[in-house]
Amino acid sequence: MTSILPENITDENRSANYVANFFKEHKIGEILVKSNFKKQKGFSCKELLQFLVTLVFLGKNLYRYLDITTGAAPFQKDAVYRFLNDCHYNWRKFLLFLSSQIIRSRIVPLTDEKRVNVFIVDDSLFSRSRSKSVELLARVFDHVKHRYDRGFRMLTLGWSDSNTFLPLAFSLLSSEKESNRLCEINDSIDKRTNGYRLRKEAIRKSTDVLLDLLKSARVYMVPASYILFDSWFAFPAVIRKLREQKMHTICMLKSMPKVYYDYQGQKLTLNKLYATVRKKRGRAKILASVTVGIGQLEGGEQVSAKIVFVRDRRTKKKWLALLTTDTELPDEEVVRIYGKRWSIEVFFKMSKSYLKLAKEFQGRSYDSMVASTAIVFIRYIMLSLESRNGEDPRTIGQLFYICCDELKDISLADALQKLLTLLEQFLGERLQLAEQEIRRLIDYLSRQFTLVFQGTDWLICCCES
Repeated sequence: MTSILPENITDENRSANYVANFFKEHKIGEILVKSNFKKQKGFSCKELLQFLVTLVFLGKNLYRYLDITTGAAPFQKDAVYRFLNDCHYNWRKFLLFLSSQIIRSRIVPLTDEKRVNVFIVDDSLFSRSRSKSVELLARVFDHVKHRYDRGFRMLTLGWSDSNTFLPLAFSLLSSEKESNRLCEINDSIDKRTNGYRLRKEAIRKSTDVLLDLLKSARVYMVPASYILFDSWFAFPAVIRKLREQKMHTICMLKSMPKVYYDYQGQKLTLNKLYATVRKKRGRAKILASVTVGIGQLEGGEQVSAKIVFVRDRRTKKKWLALLTTDTELPDEEVVRIYGKRWSIEVFFKMSKSYLKLAKEFQGRSYDSMVASTAIVFIRYIMLSLESRNGEDPRTIGQLFYICCDELKDISLADALQKLLTLLEQFLGERLQLAEQEIRRLIDYLSRQFTLVFQGTDWLICCCES
């Protein structure tokens, strides 16, 4: 019998059920309450958030799904936009609570203690190229197109164990320079709210915001040994501040004329340092490594770092430089661990191409952009966890132990009884023996098994017809 329901309705129900199970399993309602998500009346925050998370998997936008003629949802669009524009909700706390809970309870217990877990920091363009009246809209530089565009810099902090990447926190940065900002902060926003605090953060330096994001993640006890970032944040002052937080850094370096490294009593730029050190002969992938100084901490302690020069596989005559503050780390490990940074690039691609980052809602308030970005992050967390469950058989959990119990329940007596039953069927169907002869043979085998396995009770049912 064929189903009278259209295929897309079946897919919608499957997607809705999957999201509902995720919300129930991870107690999203309790996390929302702890993150200051409260409503005086109307639909609950959990219902609205669950609907918005599911929306991208339905292949419809908000207008099509909430069309009055279809009656697809019990609420109207005003309820959704009030939820997105509320400045009191603490989206950062919600994401940190959710991600840290999944990491500590679902991922870390399944991995070896020696596995290196890392924080990853990077920024990407949050494009609003056609907007004019968006709050804190600014001209930001797009590193891909190498030109300025309208939008924000989405500074993101993530966590990875090389198999799974989970976003922890983010900040939509406008511009520190007032001349680059096309719109300013809305004056009607209550300065005591979380939304106003995020607005003030958006016009700070990205390196200062990076440190705040890292502090927030460490408050929630997210385990990580290193913090990885590319050359856009690789300044000695930033690395020293991270070292003050007892965090080791692994980052890519770029040659800058005003950045010097202390080596054998000299201050050298990266190019001069490479020319000074002795390189390995032949076609070695790691050309050289050297320990340098990058300044002092506030207490006067000298900060040492190792710079590893690696052959650029794209151009054989060029080289790349990686820096780590863990000077005891082998050169090969420095390169291997830094390779984990690529997972955040996959996250950006996935979020923009499939999860509708900066495309789904075109709100003008800063709160709506923060909320829509957090919703995209929740979707990625859900998909990343599902991918982990599909690849790691140990995460099957209770089902694994149920299967083990089933196997243990099949005793030797049950196995022999099943063999005798199959033998009886084979003799009757294939060899076409008389029923009395078959019964005589089965009884004989039963008596022989009894002599071999004396003291067992396996013959209770073996002779029943």
